[in-house]
Amino acid sequence: MTRMGGGMGMGHSTNRSIEQDEKRKIEKNALKKLLSHALPYWPWFLLALGLVLLITVTDLLSPYLLGLAINDIQEAIKDPTMMSELQNHIKLLGLGFILVALVQFVVSYFNTIILNVTSSKIIRGLREKVFRHVMKLPFSYFDKTPVGSVVTRICNDTNAINDMYISVLVNFFKDIFMMIGVVITMFLLDVRLTLAVLSVLPLMAFAAILFRTKARKIHTRIRARLSAINIFLSEHIAGMKVVQLFNMEKVKAREFDDINKEYQEANKSRIKLFGLFRPFMDVVAAIATALILWVGGAQVLNLTVSMGIVYMFINYSGKFFNPIMNLTEMYNTTQASLVSSERIETLLKTKPDEKPTVIDSLNAVKGEIEFRNVWFAYIGENWILKDISFKVRPGEKIAIVGTTGAGKTTIINLILGFYRHQKGEILVDGIPIGKLDIRELRKAIGTVRQDVFLFRGDIATNIRLYNPISDEQLISAAKTVNASKFIEKLPGQYNEEVNQRGTTMSEGQRQLLSFARALVINPKILVLDEATSSVDTNTEKLIQDGLEHLMEGRTSITIAHRLSTIQNSDIILFLHKGKIAEQGTHKQLLEKKGLYYDLYTIQFS
Repeated sequence: MTRMGGGMGMGHSTNRSIEQDEKRKIEKNALKKLLSHALPYWPWFLLALGLVLLITVTDLLSPYLLGLAINDIQEAIKDPTMMSELQNHIKLLGLGFILVALVQFVVSYFNTIILNVTSSKIIRGLREKVFRHVMKLPFSYFDKTPVGSVVTRICNDTNAINDMYISVLVNFFKDIFMMIGVVITMFLLDVRLTLAVLSVLPLMAFAAILFRTKARKIHTRIRARLSAINIFLSEHIAGMKVVQLFNMEKVKAREFDDINKEYQEANKSRIKLFGLFRPFMDVVAAIATALILWVGGAQVLNLTVSMGIVYMFINYSGKFFNPIMNLTEMYNTTQASLVSSERIETLLKTKPDEKPTVIDSLNAVKGEIEFRNVWFAYIGENWILKDISFKVRPGEKIAIVGTTGAGKTTIINLILGFYRHQKGEILVDGIPIGKLDIRELRKAIGTVRQDVFLFRGDIATNIRLYNPISDEQLISAAKTVNASKFIEKLPGQYNEEVNQRGTTMSEGQRQLLSFARALVINPKILVLDEATSSVDTNTEKLIQDGLEHLMEGRTSITIAHRLSTIQNSDIILFLHKGKIAEQGTHKQLLEKKGLYYDLYTIQFS
């Protein structure tokens, strides 16, 4: 039994050791990443380091000049005959003190500017890098990751890293230089007093180690809680209509209070830690000052040390202990930055959609689409599509119908390259979709989805989406889908401002804009995913005329619940539980009197 207990103890110890080694390795890698971001700006940091060295020299000179002035006053009291000479010397010391202060002011100003400007450039570059990476991530990433979590990485975590470059990277050396300079100066002035000051270092080391152990855990908790707040806010502000519609304000306010309280508690832990650490360090510094007074006072009375030297030591001891406190707090800032760096690197390590090794061009798109025994699942082997096969020839109109969850929209997502299928083949113009440049593919497809997203800006920009489209083409597309009828009634017409997500427009108006957006690029393939679901019957009639003209000569794939909109399709696929249960023309499917017939009967009964 004893052996077993000992073995278990050794096992726990080994596990802790492995965990600590892994933790140190992660921290080391995160620190390397932080430094690598600063590497391109090394000349500026080197200049800041030189300025810091100059600041340290001026900091050391100030107490020394004051100490010499006190010695002169002491000498003048002892020997009044030297009063005149000493007065002139004191005036020179005063002028020297002012000069040192002015130099320190100028140097500190330029040092601050250099550090902040350089740091802002690094953070701007890092934010751009993260944002560009996020835009390349597959849709599956956003299915699993809340928007607020991504926002936290780009905004809050980069801010925490910014503190590292401003407060730590160069100031670390400033404090090291100061400590070394102070110790050398004190030893040159008086060895006994220096040893008295250094005798309190074990107490400071104990406090610093204790602080270091607690700081990282607390900052990890704070970042996690802050991320939770951002996730909650982004989700519920986006879904505010639902919150208010179902009278959930009080419930959601309580949920937010709970999350906010957890963030407050995490911050309380940090405040308590600082509340203990800083005053304790002040007490240790006070002990050092008391030792200087006891040892130095005795030496002054014995006439072995001047009062100016004692003053210098009191001043230098403060300059010695402040860097120690700063370095410990810098550790705190560094830990926060390392935590943020780890989170950002985790995001950057998330692999974007891999580019195909062989890219075939789609310069002359025909519009042929074929599915060959395609299987797809979002998670594991929970198949959404099962052995799907069909072919759409150039210029054909195909419609996909079926009950909710049958896999209709998933087919569209696979054609657009938002997800990769697990089995089978998807071909565009006879080329496997995996070998196509996804950007070229999407340029060839005009898409209208059920949920229309509009950006802040004006109507023209939301139709163009930064494509090189002339005003004539834009207006022509809007007229084709009858969007011009409501646009031209607006005060600004095509220059009318659009709020975020187009909240000031009706769902039908937003849908009409999405039709114009799809048409204006003159696509060879049209994808309509529940495109008329948010449009009233009158508006739908207006759109149908435009669509008939638009579909001519183009391959079109339409998903619709309203069977009235797809009766003229060349082929209709009826999906049921991820499989093609029926296919044929509208007339053929009605004659079969199967699932399509039942759905048609329900809608038109």
